[in-house]
Amino acid sequence: MTLGVVILAAGKGTRMRSALPKVLHPLAGRPLLRHVLDAAGAVGATRVCVVYGHGGEQVPRALADADCAWVEQAERLGTGHAVQQALPAMAEVDRVLVLYGDVPLIEAETLNRLIADSSDTALGLLTMTIADPAGYGRIVRDGGGHVLRIVEHKDASDAERAITEVNTGIIVADRARLADWLGRVDNNNVQREYYLTDVIGLAAAEGVDVVTAQPETPEEVAGVNDRIQLAELERCHQRRTAECLMRRGTTIMDPARIDVRGRLDCERDVTLDVNLVCEGEVNIGTGARIGPNCVLKDCDIGAGAEVLAHCIIEGARVAAGARIGPYARLRPGADIGRHCHIGNFVEVKQAHIAEGSKVNHLSYIGDAEIGSGVNVGAGTITCNYDGAYKHLTRIGDGAFIGSNTALVAPVAVGAGATIGAGSVISMDAPAEQLTVSRARQVTIQGWERPRKK
Repeated sequence: MTLGVVILAAGKGTRMRSALPKVLHPLAGRPLLRHVLDAAGAVGATRVCVVYGHGGEQVPRALADADCAWVEQAERLGTGHAVQQALPAMAEVDRVLVLYGDVPLIEAETLNRLIADSSDTALGLLTMTIADPAGYGRIVRDGGGHVLRIVEHKDASDAERAITEVNTGIIVADRARLADWLGRVDNNNVQREYYLTDVIGLAAAEGVDVVTAQPETPEEVAGVNDRIQLAELERCHQRRTAECLMRRGTTIMDPARIDVRGRLDCERDVTLDVNLVCEGEVNIGTGARIGPNCVLKDCDIGAGAEVLAHCIIEGARVAAGARIGPYARLRPGADIGRHCHIGNFVEVKQAHIAEGSKVNHLSYIGDAEIGSGVNVGAGTITCNYDGAYKHLTRIGDGAFIGSNTALVAPVAVGAGATIGAGSVISMDAPAEQLTVSRARQVTIQGWERPRKK
């Protein structure tokens, strides 16, 4: 049977106190709704429809690349009404799974279990048993344990409020039967809304066996209503990510102090120190070590490489055995070769540095090609920008660049060349020669510094 997924994402999110629609608030660097769309894709849905409302076109515009249909709920009259708006988009599927755009941690494994367990009946329901069910709709069962209905907290009697099995809102149902039930739901309740939960009572009254399943953890079905809950789910997600990495052979010094806002792939025996932030696509090779307080974004770190404390690496490649930092910044296009050293307060941008070269202190290397075995002294700058265009600096194998050198591009330094400290090099320097460019040192006898009267 074919499966369609309806994601309800029309809520205003008043308690977020934000102009941004609730489902667009980020968790692990991605909108809440994106996490739910990923879950929908993981259960093999042939059709996905998102019902949006608050924020208008802001939601579909922000997720324009999503493979789904978009339906606006112009009047927000409840969850039952919202699903009704999406049903025309589900015309070609057999079953419909209903998810929520502000419930980001739902696991595909849980959803697949619900779908499988209820495959022989018209309606499946995901429930949860919790110690404090205040605010949740209660699952009312008969003496034989069969689900009779769901009663919302505001409409529940004292006896019903004592029930600890609650509704998560997630259901899977036969599409045609669901359409029929929704057509008969009324808004005779405190909120004057059309509740999706009312279909449970209608189904039970027709003798449908409502099959239930439960998630492994309550975090899976926790919704986001305010920024406090968003922060709580952020930590749940990060803990889950850290545990997955550790099971695969990564050492994480403190799982409570890591933030993965994208995809982090670590080979075996990687060590991650505290306060690491990973964004985009990050790959770390076997045995590499990442020091504390680093930011890695869209980068590759080779096997055995070491990134010391307080480094920022973005859009760069660090080859095996290289040593970066502390306090280094690698910008997009930086390509650091095997066993290179990039040290304190060094910035590298759009530059290839070949094997075994060192840029250890207080230097800027931009738009450059540096050979192997090169030593770049402290305070060296490649002057790559003339105010309109970027220009290339080339340094040959084995060259030695003295401290406080300015290389005015376009310029080339030959293999084995030595540049004297304090030089401004604006013309090519020949291989295997010493090139120095300095003003003559002069001492003015008898000169006195001006003094205030």
